[in-house]
Amino acid sequence: MAISLSVVLLLGIVLVVLMRGGTIKAGPAVVAILFGFFLASTGMADDINRFLNSIAETLNSIQF
Repeated sequence: MAISLSVVLLLGIVLVVLMRGGTIKAGPAVVAILFGFFLASTGMADDINRFLNSIAETLNSIQF
């Protein structure tokens, strides 16, 4: 749960930065948000979640 909340927060910040920088306008931003919302209710949501969790675990296991 903590990882998914962090990803949502990170993507939200990226979206705000893109909108304020003029790289993405409000219309496409709304489409991106709706796409993510509807993608979360599809059958691919579990696969995407597992993929992101495996990336997070891999990054967490890297020792410097």
